[in-house]
Amino acid sequence: RPGEALPAGGLSAPCPPGKELAVGVPGAGPGGLPAGGAECPVPPREGAGGAGVGGWGRDRLSARPGVRWFKGKWLELGTKSGIRFQCSETFDQDKKVYIFELLIGKVVIGDRGDYRCEVTGKEKSDMCTFSIDVEGELSLSLRGDGKDNMAGELDFSGLLKKREVQVEEKKKKKKDEEDDAFPPEIWELLKGVTKKSEYERIAFQYGITDLRGMLKRLKKAKVEVKKSAAFTRKLDPAYQVDKGNKIKMVVEISDPDLPIKWYKNGQELKPSAKYVFENVGKKRILTINKCTLADDAAYECAVADEKLFTELFVKEPPVLITKGLDDHQVFVGDRVQLEVEVSEEGAQVMWMKDGVELTRDTAFKYRFKKDGKKHYLIINEATKEDTGLYRVMTNGGQSEGELVVEDKQLEVLQDIADLTVKAAEQAEFKCEVSDEKVTGKWYKNGVEVRPSKRIHITHKGRFHKLVIEDVRPEDEADYTFVPDGFALSLSAKLNFLEPPRIHLDCSGKTAENTIIVVAGNKVRLDVPITGEPAPTVSWMKGDKVGAGAETWGRARVEVHPDESSFVIDSAERGDEDTYCITVTNPVGQDSAVLHIKVVDVPDPPEAVRITSVGEDWAILVWDPPKYDGGNPITGYLMERKKKGSMRWMKLNFEVYGDTTYESTRMIEGVLYEMRVFAVNAIGVSQPSHNTKPFMPIAPTSEPTHLTLEDVTDTTATLKWRPPDRLGAGGIDGYLVQYCLEGSEEGDAHLALTVPPTADEWVPANTELVERCGFTVKGLPTGQKILFRVIGVNIAGQSAPATMGQPVTIREIVEQPKIRLPRQLRQTYIKKVGEQVNLLIPFQGKPRPKVTWMKDGRPLDPKEVSIRTSDLDTILFIRSAARHHSGQYQLSVQIENMEDQATIQIQKPGPPVAVQVKEVWGFNVLLEWQPPKDDGNSEITGYTIQKADKKTMEWFTVYEHNRLTRCTISDLVMGNEYSFRVYSQNICGLSDTPGVSKNTALIQKTGIIFKPLDYQEHDFRMAPRVLTPLIDRTVVAGYSTALNCAVRGHPKPKVIWMKNHVEIREDPKFLMKNSQGVLTLHIRKPSPFDAGTYSCLAVNELGEALTECKLDVRALAQAGDQRCRWVGGSGVRGQCRLEIRGAAGWGAGGACRGWEMT
Repeated sequence: RPGEALPAGGLSAPCPPGKELAVGVPGAGPGGLPAGGAECPVPPREGAGGAGVGGWGRDRLSARPGVRWFKGKWLELGTKSGIRFQCSETFDQDKKVYIFELLIGKVVIGDRGDYRCEVTGKEKSDMCTFSIDVEGELSLSLRGDGKDNMAGELDFSGLLKKREVQVEEKKKKKKDEEDDAFPPEIWELLKGVTKKSEYERIAFQYGITDLRGMLKRLKKAKVEVKKSAAFTRKLDPAYQVDKGNKIKMVVEISDPDLPIKWYKNGQELKPSAKYVFENVGKKRILTINKCTLADDAAYECAVADEKLFTELFVKEPPVLITKGLDDHQVFVGDRVQLEVEVSEEGAQVMWMKDGVELTRDTAFKYRFKKDGKKHYLIINEATKEDTGLYRVMTNGGQSEGELVVEDKQLEVLQDIADLTVKAAEQAEFKCEVSDEKVTGKWYKNGVEVRPSKRIHITHKGRFHKLVIEDVRPEDEADYTFVPDGFALSLSAKLNFLEPPRIHLDCSGKTAENTIIVVAGNKVRLDVPITGEPAPTVSWMKGDKVGAGAETWGRARVEVHPDESSFVIDSAERGDEDTYCITVTNPVGQDSAVLHIKVVDVPDPPEAVRITSVGEDWAILVWDPPKYDGGNPITGYLMERKKKGSMRWMKLNFEVYGDTTYESTRMIEGVLYEMRVFAVNAIGVSQPSHNTKPFMPIAPTSEPTHLTLEDVTDTTATLKWRPPDRLGAGGIDGYLVQYCLEGSEEGDAHLALTVPPTADEWVPANTELVERCGFTVKGLPTGQKILFRVIGVNIAGQSAPATMGQPVTIREIVEQPKIRLPRQLRQTYIKKVGEQVNLLIPFQGKPRPKVTWMKDGRPLDPKEVSIRTSDLDTILFIRSAARHHSGQYQLSVQIENMEDQATIQIQKPGPPVAVQVKEVWGFNVLLEWQPPKDDGNSEITGYTIQKADKKTMEWFTVYEHNRLTRCTISDLVMGNEYSFRVYSQNICGLSDTPGVSKNTALIQKTGIIFKPLDYQEHDFRMAPRVLTPLIDRTVVAGYSTALNCAVRGHPKPKVIWMKNHVEIREDPKFLMKNSQGVLTLHIRKPSPFDAGTYSCLAVNELGEALTECKLDVRALAQAGDQRCRWVGGSGVRGQCRLEIRGAAGWGAGGACRGWEMT
């Protein structure tokens, strides 16, 4: 019936259609199902439900056990197996049995097979197996005498008559059911499986639970057996070996030179003492020594691409009992040892008493011991409950023995009597028994009494005494004497009389009895009291007396057996007083005095105000609070916040002792508010009132680096840098003032030593100057004048920046001089196609005339661009060619003064060359001729590369080869190679290599090449853009990258261009190619780097182009004069960017091809 378990012997009965099949384990039995399992001869019909039930006794488990259900050997059933398989568990409180149930809904043909239930506890585990068979629906008839159908009997005779008719129909339906059990595509998938582990994966993926039936049907299927080319003798499907023995697996291979590998569960085996590999002719033998249960696994043998599979089963021999249990008869309290001997050392045995398994309980009554093949069950002190039939079980047998425990007879001649004593007196318990040899133990409230300095235990003849010296209150208890080995006990009680006493930690002094309480907290005074009999307690506050639960307002008294508690719910200043407690009993009286002091946090500080402010600081002042909370003020805490904000920031974490505080590190120009807290030993007060809002602000510092840039007969040009500190007010502009040297005193010496007064300085500008430069006009010629500059903002004027020496107003003539850079003092070398940009500074005043010549002739403005400023000149060639080589003369002239410099430019071109001279073995002799054009530079070496005709991927063989020939070795037999050579000079490798006109074929010895009878697929394709470039806008100074994706075969050559001009070896650009993803990194772009960028991919079949626009935006601040553009004219002119440094304005770079507006 559904929900019931099978009896110990199993069950054989027909199962009606639509009912659940229950296979179970009785919870009270020790072994669960029989070792062979149980099988229902009449299986459930297809489409009906099935259930498996297992039981487990709780009385033998310390905690809930774990259960797992398996189908077959490995397939675990659970939530991942589908919703048809549901596991549940219940616990029977009366029988103390766990019931585990597996419910299978809508049973199908694939559910038949062997099942296993494994239960694991903390110290033991068990398992049982059963099988389920599923057939077609049976037609069953019930017969009865007009009663309920469930009360009738099955008509087995009618079933037997009909069974002969149904046999043929079942055979006909069986094949159809098997065909419908699994879809056809699954069978096709199973036929192509080569590894046994794949069967389980496919069965789990498609929900097939009948793995054994699937494998049986697959075995019957006619599969074309492929003849093995590597193996002439294969492994057996499976091997079996006893535990501890060795096993040999033998295969025979067709070629003895082929390498062979052995695997266990997919892991490769290595030769060792455990695994021995042998080679005997064409035989390959794997020997596994001393097999253990860990060797039970799937093994694999692999040669080249072919693999053989087998499985090894390790059989564990049964453990036999060689010497059984003996019967024992003992008395209560004796030590019992049951001994048994088995056939193997370290074997597992199970001890049972009266059919119940024995374990180590909390009292450690049973002790289990192993000594080689011998096993012992030890009972230290036997009791009447230990009488019974003991059994020891192994997986190969069992043995039984009977234990009888009898009582000893003992007579009590004198019983112990109750005692009543006072403190410090002696208590003596005495008893007399009939046997002088009987020993015993004394117990106090069930705990054994141990002898000590106060407690003495004696045994003289038949008398047993327990003497307690200096009796204390903790000695009051029930005392019991228990003779050893007898079911007898003698008991008596010790009563203690004690005067009342109050137990306080203090000695009674007023200072030590004072209790400090924080206002608002709950006060609870728990005063421990002792005394026998229990004393009465009374409390007194000043002159007011209260007792028990009486209260004074918020205060109350609580009395407990061992203490008296005085409670104040919320302490106030009025609760501060003297309290007295008195305890009394018939033996005496005791009292104690307590003082309660209520303290609180102080009031907030008063008169909080700001007295002065600065650039980033403010002075905060306050008055101490009027009430300090009963404790001295230990310090103050300050906080500040921005006006309008709710977030306060602490200014100090350690208390501050003074009433004046300087707050620093504030933001200039921001409104702030501040507040103060008072702190005492109790805590922190409420915050004071906020100060009025205030703002830190200050003028700027003086301008820096004031220098004279130029001077004429009537003017002087000054330049300076902004102040180091601007502050929140910023800078509105500058005032320039000058003063004649010695204008007031008329004494040159005094003018140098005494600074001018404020009235002597003459303003040079009426309106503020925003730039860091100004030209003072209308100055008297020949006079010595001092200059100073003052910064102005909302807070006022800054300190002046004054020039250290006076300036004489007159024109200065400076000789022309060319400052030729170090790298241009020797031959300047550039590659063909690269840019030439020469910046040559010069000096001279007034502005000199600059002239460029090449080999004594003027330059062609169509090919060479020249730009000249007051301080330097630039020669620019966009794309260098061979005819640009030569000597360039630069002349700088002022009237009859002149300076000249000569620059020599040299540009190398690409070299060429190559042929295969001789081929022998795996070596090739390669020779070539030097290039016709050495690029105006000595050839330093050659780079040789090789490529296989199949892949045409080039690999470098030699670098920096000095000779015009080389021998290339270690070539692969059967491959045909091409070679190419690059020439190298100080400029680098040549642009194009010299490719060999003939190829080198490395012949195979003794092997005839058979051409393929089919045409190979042509994988070549023209370059194609998969992901194009996209337009981008970036900020100047922040590195960026352009990305695109290109596909093509052979691998295309990638060319990056800017404004349709190829980008060559420029350190500003970094080009990468990763699996067809092309990236151009631009390091810290400037506005000059904006333009149209394009990526061109070219191979022998075609080319592909993608373009995008890059816009670089510069972030400029108002009034920032740290850079400027100089020069440029026409529609496509040139301009120069000058950067202001410590020495003045200097060239910072150049731009080309900009359209000026």
